[in-house]
Amino acid sequence: MTTTGSRTNTALKEAMTKTQLLDALSESTGLQKKDVASVLDQLGAVIERHVRKRAVGTFTLPGLLKIRVVRKPATKSRKMISPFTGQEITVAAKPASRAVKVQPLSGLKRMTE
Repeated sequence: MTTTGSRTNTALKEAMTKTQLLDALSESTGLQKKDVASVLDQLGAVIERHVRKRAVGTFTLPGLLKIRVVRKPATKSRKMISPFTGQEITVAAKPASRAVKVQPLSGLKRMTE
């Protein structure tokens, strides 16, 4: 159990649903549930603007996490020896792609201690 300001944060035994999250944030901030939902929707829109094609490719939620888009280059098809059968197999070529990486920042790391 940790204390942040005047509130006490206890560990949860089960993950919250979206409705439960909206209720908890609404209760703790004093905002209406629809306002909290609007903030979360707009946060999603801002993240999308950062990570979509031809965008900056990174988004940082200060103190919590950093979202990065990494470019995976294309690979050519190649032959290799199967470690299980010992026979030669052909590994198919893969096109270039983009992957999303989420990195925890100091605030999130501190929460797990």
